[in-house]
Amino acid sequence: MDVRLEPWSESHLALLRRINTPLMRRHVGGPESEEQLLLRHRRYLGLPALGGTMYAVLADGEQAGSIAHHRREWRGAEVHESGWNVLPGFQGRGVALAAGRAMLTALRALVAADPSAPGVLHAFPAVDNAPSNALCARLGFTSAGPCAFEYPQHSGRFLHSNDWHLALR
Repeated sequence: MDVRLEPWSESHLALLRRINTPLMRRHVGGPESEEQLLLRHRRYLGLPALGGTMYAVLADGEQAGSIAHHRREWRGAEVHESGWNVLPGFQGRGVALAAGRAMLTALRALVAADPSAPGVLHAFPAVDNAPSNALCARLGFTSAGPCAFEYPQHSGRFLHSNDWHLALR
């Protein structure tokens, strides 16, 4: 299967709506309202100006999910954070692993070109999200164990997540 990443654009709002289901969002608090979804879409479009990128994941040319990296503060340091979604019809077929590898290649190139960029990537899958935790391990992340992770950021709502980290340099 040919998996590639496409930078997020206006045309990907329909993909975001396909991801916004009880099944796909069960580990992060459930589906969002249309207003919240439109705000999320705008944030995704603005990520490049903040040193991040949201990608649509394409599998054999079909929209299969999303993956991103962006900067955030974590425990007093600036880091990169990553998160992903793979639509049910594409799960279990290596799409997330291929997308993760492609995102890491792109992110490492960005970090190599900018000595001031954070040199660590974190991912915070829910403790009970076995596929995402397994993906972190397969991508070479190291587990720092469970943590209370605020999601969305500045919301005051904390998820029981695992803190995975990976050196980018």
